[in-house]
Amino acid sequence: MTHTEFINAYGTGKLKVTIDPAAAAKYLSARLLLPLFMMPVLGIGVAIALVGWVWTGLTVIAIGFITPRLIKRSAPHFVLTQALQDEQIYSEVTQSGIMQINLV
Repeated sequence: MTHTEFINAYGTGKLKVTIDPAAAAKYLSARLLLPLFMMPVLGIGVAIALVGWVWTGLTVIAIGFITPRLIKRSAPHFVLTQALQDEQIYSEVTQSGIMQINLV
């Protein structure tokens, strides 16, 4: 199914899209480089806490810990939205098996 056919069929409700949440989270983590985001933020939070601003440091650590998890949790919706907008992402997620398309 081409990307244009996918958009038209999805818009009219002629297909059911199934997205593997674990695979989508892994794909999104790799695509957004979440570990590279998380590690410096956690380090900055520890440094701020050690300097004496304990509550601010703990807040930064919490943000660095929670934000990637929230992104991974919403990964299926994000992958579907991006697949509808970008043909390259549509090809990647369908070929890798992250997104399965079934005609209704």
